[in-house]
Amino acid sequence: MTDQESAILLRKRSEGITEVVLNRPDKRNAFDDVIIQQLINALEKVNADKDTNIVILRSEGKHFSAGADLGWMRRMADNTRQENLDDSRELARLMNTLNHLGKPVIGLVQGAAFGGAVGLAACCDIVLATEKASFCLSEVKLGLIPAVISPYVVRAIGERQARRYFITAEVFTARQAEHFGLVHEVCEDVAAMERRCNELLLQLALNGPEAMQAAKNLVFAVSHKVIGKDVIDDTAQRIADIRVGAEGQEGLSAFLNKRKANWVPEED
Repeated sequence: MTDQESAILLRKRSEGITEVVLNRPDKRNAFDDVIIQQLINALEKVNADKDTNIVILRSEGKHFSAGADLGWMRRMADNTRQENLDDSRELARLMNTLNHLGKPVIGLVQGAAFGGAVGLAACCDIVLATEKASFCLSEVKLGLIPAVISPYVVRAIGERQARRYFITAEVFTARQAEHFGLVHEVCEDVAAMERRCNELLLQLALNGPEAMQAAKNLVFAVSHKVIGKDVIDDTAQRIADIRVGAEGQEGLSAFLNKRKANWVPEED
């Protein structure tokens, strides 16, 4: 098996939970066009998997991802504009697939998250990072721009921070990333991040899988929208639909009858 063939792994962590793992630790988990396609395929597979309710995006080794692979960048420099456009559209498809995955995604970040890896983090629903994790939008150092990841990163860190870090390519810390909104929680080390991830998984397991997907879609439906008649009517229809659905009926019945809903795992 070649390095690229094993670059993306799918692991069943436990019932209902699947890990998507970047597995090129010797290359600091840098990605190229082949690995981007493998990531898209892996995400589409877990999205279609009825036995997966929660997805974890993580990496093997010391670093989350160094961003674009140097060999890929060399090839892109020699490619035509159309070939570069095709490459960029696949990266855009990866970001869109991850951002709109129909299941909660927890991102675990250790070490460096540079370039496109910041985009991956921005597309996760929940991001945990170690104290020593570092982030950098490094594209301008190469005479480039973080174009494809920009819609997600700007929404995560805000326009004001983007205006600075897009043009300076400064490295910023996990604590700064938490302050900006890219990271939700900073953990002391990898072991502490694993423990916190387990706590979050227990919390998410209490929630209706379909309701979590609907809640995620709700954020996209109302974010940056004027609170007018269309939004008000849309949100009213969304709650009406979910109340009469099977999961909503089960959740309400469980609450009213003081029992656990049928999606809550049995305690050991």
